[in-house]
Amino acid sequence: MTDTLTRDLADATAGETVRAIAAGKISALEATDAAIARIEARDGAVNAVVVRDFDRAREAAKAADTAIARGERGPLLGVPMTVKEANWVAGLPTTWGMEHWKDWRAPVDGIGIARLKAAGAIILGKTNVPPMLSDFQSNNPVYGRTNNPWDLTRSPGGSSGGGGAALAAGMVPLEFGSDIGGSIRIPAGFCGVYGHKPSYGVGPLRGHTPPGLDGVDIALAVIGPMARTAADLDLAMGVLAGPDDSEAVAYSLSFRAPRHERLADYRVLILDQHPLAATDDEIAGALNALGDRLEDLGARVDRQTDLLPDLVDVQDVYGAILNTAMTMGQPGARPPNAHEWMMLLTRQLFIRRQWAQLFEGFDVVLAPSLGTLAFPHDDSPDMGARKLLINGEQTPYFNQLAWSGLATLGHLPATAAPIGLSKAGLPIGAQIIGPYLEDRTTIAFAGLLEREFGGFVKPAGF
Repeated sequence: MTDTLTRDLADATAGETVRAIAAGKISALEATDAAIARIEARDGAVNAVVVRDFDRAREAAKAADTAIARGERGPLLGVPMTVKEANWVAGLPTTWGMEHWKDWRAPVDGIGIARLKAAGAIILGKTNVPPMLSDFQSNNPVYGRTNNPWDLTRSPGGSSGGGGAALAAGMVPLEFGSDIGGSIRIPAGFCGVYGHKPSYGVGPLRGHTPPGLDGVDIALAVIGPMARTAADLDLAMGVLAGPDDSEAVAYSLSFRAPRHERLADYRVLILDQHPLAATDDEIAGALNALGDRLEDLGARVDRQTDLLPDLVDVQDVYGAILNTAMTMGQPGARPPNAHEWMMLLTRQLFIRRQWAQLFEGFDVVLAPSLGTLAFPHDDSPDMGARKLLINGEQTPYFNQLAWSGLATLGHLPATAAPIGLSKAGLPIGAQIIGPYLEDRTTIAFAGLLEREFGGFVKPAGF
């Protein structure tokens, strides 16, 4: 394989790779070998791809080439990619970053993994996470720490941090993550890539669970793609979205078309401040500068509205439901009783109705993916006592979940997109929040921003 081909594949999107393979310009095996070479060359200092399955990937690539020679095609046929460690991939370890699960192997593929494979994706391995997917960093006792390719002393985000780092470093064009507290959106923001938190329920979570567990989907949690372009998010969502097999006998999912085809036609709300979570001035400045550019193009941009739900109430309900979901089965956990739980769901419903009313007058809401840029690694064991330095002040670490909770509690789609760089050269990300089940609107808006203003840029050295 030539150095030129390897470099070209490093910059290729998933869609470009599919088309090149289908046209016979490259083979699936060449694309796979090139991605493996990049992981081996680039991952040492980053430590993103912590479970490697290269032998089986090469065999899958050879099978893809045979299928292509027969005339078969698929939306991801031949595309090498990685997946978040928390996903079940048959035969591979699934630890959720916990040492006592380090020897557990998944007996079957999760539904999302099965759909990716059926679409022709080549799974190279799995990317790093924090213990129990519960941090804005990706560091655990099984695999160690993942570093941000933009600055190795800083976090790549969490919990899909390994995936964000692998994308930014040019190892793969596509990643499969999950999100309940910003776990797709935060790494996308910290690493300068794209990520999509789907509307709740559009993709089944079966096979995205701790070892050996099965049952109902976790409240608020979703699975979704990460990539270096918005178009690849749309491509992957076409593969991942849809009901579980047992429900697909009765219905299917068809996303509504994007609301508009031009940025000038969008009605945009800028939300750069939260009563419970600080926002770095550079992030707020980037959001408002983007708003100014959108206005120059003819879009309607507002910076306040009476239609917005009470953000304190949103965080109160979100925090209570999130805590219940994340502590289920833990010794000493104090879950709400059944009536309290039903009241939380009722309050959530009222807030969802408020969002629906807001989106009658707006098409998207632009907000920070997180109120801080990628921050230095923090190993202090008491996460509840951690602080983040924002605008020169120490602020509570997990207060930042308020930014994640906006879309998560509302079951809303949110597409994370890069919107610039800080003075120190770190990525600035925004989340584009849209109406329930209108996922293609937020992804399309991200794509229009990418086309008009630029998108992913490579970190130095990668």
